Amino acid sequence: MNKILYLHHFSIRWKLQITSYKHKAMNKYIKYLCMSVVGSLLLSGCKTTSHLQAEREKSIVVLFENDVHCSLEGYSRLAGLRDAISDTAHVALVSNGDYLQGGTAGAISHGQYIVDIMKHMRYDAVTLGNHEFDYGMERMHELLNQLNTNVVCANLLDMSKKQVFAPYVIKTYGKKKVAFVGVVTPTALYTEEYAFFDETGKQLNELAEKNTYQLVQQAVLDARRNGADYVVVISHLGEDKNDLNVDSYGLIENTVGIDALLDGHTHDAIPHVTKKNKEGHDVLYSQTGTQFKNVGKLLFMPDGSKKVTIIPTANIEVMNIEVKQATDSVLQLANELINRPICKSDVKLRILTPEGRQAVRLGETNAGDIVTDAYRIMTGADFAITNGGGIRSEMEAGDITYGDMVSLLPYDNYVCTVEITGEQLVDLLKACTRFLPIENGDFPQVSGIKYTINVGKEDLVTDVLILDAASQEYKPVDLSRTYTLATIDYCITGGGLQSKLKKNKVIKNKIMIYNQCLINYVTEKLQSHITSQYAEPQGRITINY
Repeated sequence: MNKILYLHHFSIRWKLQITSYKHKAMNKYIKYLCMSVVGSLLLSGCKTTSHLQAEREKSIVVLFENDVHCSLEGYSRLAGLRDAISDTAHVALVSNGDYLQGGTAGAISHGQYIVDIMKHMRYDAVTLGNHEFDYGMERMHELLNQLNTNVVCANLLDMSKKQVFAPYVIKTYGKKKVAFVGVVTPTALYTEEYAFFDETGKQLNELAEKNTYQLVQQAVLDARRNGADYVVVISHLGEDKNDLNVDSYGLIENTVGIDALLDGHTHDAIPHVTKKNKEGHDVLYSQTGTQFKNVGKLLFMPDGSKKVTIIPTANIEVMNIEVKQATDSVLQLANELINRPICKSDVKLRILTPEGRQAVRLGETNAGDIVTDAYRIMTGADFAITNGGGIRSEMEAGDITYGDMVSLLPYDNYVCTVEITGEQLVDLLKACTRFLPIENGDFPQVSGIKYTINVGKEDLVTDVLILDAASQEYKPVDLSRTYTLATIDYCITGGGLQSKLKKNKVIKNKIMIYNQCLINYVTEKLQSHITSQYAEPQGRITINY
């Protein structure tokens, strides 16, 4: 027994010393010594067969993220968490979409900087978010091919109904097999419509809006037939209802064989929800929020039980050095451009309510005012409209950099002008405000227009006024008159504003990228100084509840 205690203490002492060595070869050597000592204990008969069996049957941990939107700092912590867990459990790593776009690093590199980091993460599987289509289908494939991982998506089809990516992948962890099935919201066909058609208007791909649930069910059953012990759906559907009636809760309720659904798209932090499937069995559901505020952890234990939760990323103290170096390299490349000074601002440009809701998707904001003023004034259009969901971040008062401007307007959109009649304008305003009081990305931020929304009333939009260029006074809209509207190409190709501008005549296409339009307005028209003129919303939109 004294010999056993001696060996036990010897093993612990050497294990503790491992962390003090940085050289990889030395680490491996010390670990080998420890394993040898522990192995001698096992051979001495101090542990029973049942103990040995328990040690071999490790838990399976699936770490996940969603809607990172180019928030770079969390990657090294997520990889560090994986490394820390991997000594005691089998660890998988998956992404639920919206990683290529939504922030400065993605915008200035068309997604390349994000891939340069993600390819060091060693994901087991990723699926698509709607914003993976933002740079077009060709660019998406070019970027995803660099990830060196499994891209899974059951419902992205070509026009012959063939699946573009594998619907699922099966990975083996110890003696268990886990299938990861991917799915993306079919609404992307409309919000990112331009990516699904070529320049002649020919449709290239579809998202199976009428049979998304069936395609996922087929993948799940096929994975089970091929030996999957667990099936995890990595989803970018979101739990909220939408016009297509395809959402994550609906998917669970209409299918069987899914153990857990890890979700994205709606940016909600949902640590743990249990939903009943078609046969009444429990399915775990979780979503981490957005921009690496949290990461998710799904646990399959050896006894067959399972649970899911989310972890604040800031609480993860370990980092993966390789991923951290890749992140630092990207930041160094980006910072020279990002930190270029543009102007000063006396005010904070807001898109959120004090409670953290998306004010820009619910009503007028000062950020919406200055952005649409830039579109209208820099193009000379009669008025301007943009979708509130395209304005992505707040801008603090003080020195404003190029990076701040791109964070505010991070997508690959261009300012355009189109013709629109007064009657079409009123119809557009009604279509885009009918969702209130629910947040909606198509809520119209405006310049050169005033209007009133009567929520829940038959007469939804009233008192539409247009700014007269000559008198600088607002006058009632002329329903029969043709006006010029400044907006972004995202809205005229069917992606935004409820596709109301898809058939309107384009006067000038792709005048300039939309964040550059704002930069030009601020530097040329405001003399590089945003003053108290934009301290508050300017009363362009009145809402009666």
